[in-house]
Amino acid sequence: MTYIDNFLNKITMYRLVLYYLLVLLAAAFFFGFFGILPYNPANLAFSTLVILAACWATNTAFAKGFGAITNVESIYITALILALIITPVAPDNYAGVGFLIFASAWAMASKFIFAIGRKHIFNAAAFGVALSAFVLNQPATWWVGGNLPLLPFVVLGGLLIVRKIRREDLVIAFSVVAFLTIAATASSGALTALTQTLLHSAFFFLALVMLTEPLTMPPTRALRILYGALVGFLFAPNIHIGSFYFTPELALLIGNIFVYLVSPKGRYILTLLEKNKLADGTYEFVFAPDRPFTDFRPGQYVEWTVPHRFADDRGNRRFFTIASAPAEKNVRLGVRFYEPKSSFKRALDLMKVNDTISVSHLAGDFVLPKNAGKKLAFIAGGIGVTPFRSMVQHMVDTKDTRPATLLYSNKTAAEIAYRDTFDKAAQAIGLKTVYALTNEPAPAPGTYAGLIDAALIKREIPDYLERTFYISGPHGMVEAFKKTLHEMGVSRFSIKTDYFPGFA
Repeated sequence: MTYIDNFLNKITMYRLVLYYLLVLLAAAFFFGFFGILPYNPANLAFSTLVILAACWATNTAFAKGFGAITNVESIYITALILALIITPVAPDNYAGVGFLIFASAWAMASKFIFAIGRKHIFNAAAFGVALSAFVLNQPATWWVGGNLPLLPFVVLGGLLIVRKIRREDLVIAFSVVAFLTIAATASSGALTALTQTLLHSAFFFLALVMLTEPLTMPPTRALRILYGALVGFLFAPNIHIGSFYFTPELALLIGNIFVYLVSPKGRYILTLLEKNKLADGTYEFVFAPDRPFTDFRPGQYVEWTVPHRFADDRGNRRFFTIASAPAEKNVRLGVRFYEPKSSFKRALDLMKVNDTISVSHLAGDFVLPKNAGKKLAFIAGGIGVTPFRSMVQHMVDTKDTRPATLLYSNKTAAEIAYRDTFDKAAQAIGLKTVYALTNEPAPAPGTYAGLIDAALIKREIPDYLERTFYISGPHGMVEAFKKTLHEMGVSRFSIKTDYFPGFA
């Protein structure tokens, strides 16, 4: 599992999905060439190229018309999904070619036409094929999920995506409700219906790939479970209203509407005001939002998009925690730069005052408890301190004086970020902060020389069993502290860990 996690850590979710879809297409070409699949490789290649061209042309036209920031990966991902769910056609099948172009064009157009606050509502591929079914009476066949030779590729690659973004709760909710509904409404025996669903339907591709699209997903775990359950219920083939039966794409689109109703709305455009050095290798970018940026809870993250040419495997988008508090007028982003820098961080580092960046998809459950009397303990490693900067500043703004202790680990004192915020909080609300330094020859006054371990936790937080622990930092550090706290007798329900797609 360590090897898998190391691989997943080095690639963005979007790039992983793109490679996964390319592998599925390559497998389909291979099986088609040897007659294992009933699809002519030439027709598959032709259909894929037509879809790619239609998606690219439509996206380019709408992006220019709306003045929108576009993501090349999204174009390719939508196009490849369409190629995998619409049956390939021959060049002389003019009606089929028209279907490909219509579905592709409307898939991309939906991102602009059905967008509120610069954020699209519907899964683009699902919208394109659903509209085609209504207008042209030509539904998608979801052939990628109905052919056994491709099933191992669909499942294994899909599970990698789910592991990458850690949305097992969403997939499990969808699966459980879908299975129960299918079994309860089956007309030819529950076991037969479930077997057919698993082996010859869109089940795995829908659940593992399309359901988990971040931009059409709710912001919190509870809402994700409801979203998965709703789509799972509607996915069951015997669910209908009168003579109208739901298809996989309609189930997903209805789920998208639910997500829109319960989620923060829109995309923000942020203008860079200043860039400040926080610590060795760590900088803070301060942005002015195009409208008030207050609809978030301290500790949540957003997806940041920095368009740039020649993006590396990690792409032009990244998930980072918001370092500012809701009461602050400007939006703060704290970033640590490592060498060699990714193309995203190089582009971010080169930003100048008045340059813009876009953010969207506010989400995250790593937030302060609603119980204002609950005692708190924060454990941070390196730049993992950013959510605590947001939380602590919010506690200062709201005069929240509940007992709170921050254990903050760095190699040297020069790497400590946001010390001014935490020191001011000590005076304002009584925050206790322990700066643990692991590689400082002569520790500075007010710091602790050594690792944060069970002994330090017990010494600095004697009532640790009464606390809710928040852990943020590198993935390995977070897992290690979870284990340490469990061994100390801290309930898993009293441990919250920071997470955002991509482990980034």
